[in-house]
Amino acid sequence: MAGGIEEVTKPHEAFDTILLLDFGSQTSHLILRCLRSLNVYTEMLPCTTKLADLTWSPKGIILSGGPASVYDEGAPHVDPAIFDVGVPILGICYGCQELAWRANTENVAPGEAREYGHTDVTILKADGADHVNQLFEGLGETMHVYMSHFDKLVKLPEDFVVIASTQNSEFAGIAHRSKPIYGIQFHPEVSHTPRGIEVLKNFAVSICKAQQHWVMRDFIEHTISHIRQTVGDKAQVIGAVSGGVDSTVVARLMKEAIGDRFHAVLVDNGVMRLNECQEVQKMLQEHLGINLTIIDGAATFLGRLKGVTEPETKRKIIGNTFIDLFEEEAIKIEKAAENTPNAGKVEFFVQGTLYPDVIESLSFKFSATIKTHHNVGGLPARMMNGQGLKLIEPLRELFKDEVRAFGRQLGIPEDLVMRHPFPGPGIAIRIIGEVTPERVAIARKADHIFISMIKEAGIYNEMAQAYAGLDTNRAVGVMGDGRVYGYIIILRAVTSTNFMTAEPYEFDFGLLKRISRRIVNEVDGVSRVTYDITSKPPGTIELE
Repeated sequence: MAGGIEEVTKPHEAFDTILLLDFGSQTSHLILRCLRSLNVYTEMLPCTTKLADLTWSPKGIILSGGPASVYDEGAPHVDPAIFDVGVPILGICYGCQELAWRANTENVAPGEAREYGHTDVTILKADGADHVNQLFEGLGETMHVYMSHFDKLVKLPEDFVVIASTQNSEFAGIAHRSKPIYGIQFHPEVSHTPRGIEVLKNFAVSICKAQQHWVMRDFIEHTISHIRQTVGDKAQVIGAVSGGVDSTVVARLMKEAIGDRFHAVLVDNGVMRLNECQEVQKMLQEHLGINLTIIDGAATFLGRLKGVTEPETKRKIIGNTFIDLFEEEAIKIEKAAENTPNAGKVEFFVQGTLYPDVIESLSFKFSATIKTHHNVGGLPARMMNGQGLKLIEPLRELFKDEVRAFGRQLGIPEDLVMRHPFPGPGIAIRIIGEVTPERVAIARKADHIFISMIKEAGIYNEMAQAYAGLDTNRAVGVMGDGRVYGYIIILRAVTSTNFMTAEPYEFDFGLLKRISRRIVNEVDGVSRVTYDITSKPPGTIELE
C-alpha cells in the first residue's frame, strides 16, 4: 500500500456545520434534512458525544427530542462542556427539557395533560438583548405546531425569558437573557408544523450565522479533489455496481476522479432483476464510459442458498460469497494492469454508503439489529486486514435525494437518476423462504410486469421504491375448470423522501386489479396477488 496518504477532508471542515446531538427521537433525521434543504450542512452525533472528542468546531448545536424523561435515572444527558463552547444552542422537546433540567432539576415534571398532535403557539415578545426574539422573527403572533410530549417545564429556568406559550405549556419557548440559548417544546422539523423550517432557518442562518453553501456542485468538486488526494497517482480502486443510482453515481464520480484506474465490478448473483446485467453493461460501458467487469456467479450463489430460509443467514451467505468472488477479481485486475500505464496495486474499495445507513449506527438507540445492511460496516476483516484494502465512501454524508441531485450534476440520465433502489442481496430478500431458481424466475417476471405497468401509467417517479416479492406459501386458485395451488405475489410500493420512514403508495384500485390480472395470467405458478400497505415503521421496505 502507498504510504503517506493524507486523510480526506470531511465536509464539516469545508462547510459551516450545525451539530445535531441526538437523544433518540424518531424525527431527528428530519431536523438534519430541513437544514440541508436550506443549504446548511448539518451532522448528527449521539447525545453522549464528548466535546473533547470533537475535532471540528460547529457553528451551532441542536439538542433533539427523545423518548426518555429527563429526570429518570439513566436518562441521557449532554456533556456539560457544550454550554461553554460559546456557540448558539437550540433544544427541541426533550432538548428543551434538558436545558431546563440542567439549570435546576425541579424545572421539569410530568404534565397534568398530555400534549400530542396539533396546537397553536402564541409568540411572545420578551425584553432583553437583541438575540432574545430572533428565533421567531418574522413569524407573527401565532404558529400552528406539532407537539409530542407529556413532561413539561413547570418552572422558568433562571436567567431565561418566555418567548412562546400554549394552552397547556406556559413555557413552550424560552430564551436565555444574555446567551443565544433557546428551547422549544414543539417539533419544527415535521411537516405538521408548517412554518417550522423558518424557525430552524432563523436559528441556523440568522443566529448561528451559518453560510448556506452546502450545494452539490461545490460538494462534487470537493469530493473529486479529495478522492484524487487519497488514492494518489498509481493505486487501483475497485467497486461494486448494481444498476441502482447509488452505485452508478459512485462509479461516475470515480471515473471523473481517477479515470480507468477505477474498476467497476458487476457480480451476477443469480437474483437480479430481468435483463439487469445487459442494461447495466449498456449504461455504464456504452453511455458513461466506465471500466466494467461482469462476473457470472449465479450458480455459486444459488448453490450456497439452497435450503436456507432465515433472512439474516441469506444476507450473510450472499455477502460472503460476493466477497469471495470480489477478492478473486481484485487479483485478476491487478495482474492485468501490470506493464500498462495504469499499473499499480488494488488498494481501495469504494461503496455507496448513504447517510441514513450512517444514522442507524450513530443515533442514540441501542436496539437489536433489524437487518444486516449490505453497505454498512465496510469490508469483511479478511479484505481489510488480509489484502490491506482501504474503504472509500464518497456518498456517506448524503441522503438519497441529494445523491440524485449529485447524479444530475454528473450528467447521469434522468431515468437512471430516478431508478428505484435495488438491494445488494437482490431478489433473495424479496422471497420469503428458500430461494430456488424457479422462485427467482417467478418473482423476476412478476416484478417486471409490475414495474412496466407502473411506468406505462406514468406514476413510477411518484414512488420511492416498488417491487414484486414472493411468499413461498401457496394458496388455492381456480383457472379454467381446474383447481391450482400456486405461490402468492406480494406487491410493495412506497413513498419516502429519506428512506428512514415510508408510506404505502395509494394506487388507483383499477390499476391494481389490472396488474394482478396480468401477473396471474402470465406468470406460471402464481395463484394470488396481494398489495402490502404496511408503513415503515413498523415494517421495513424490503420483505426480509
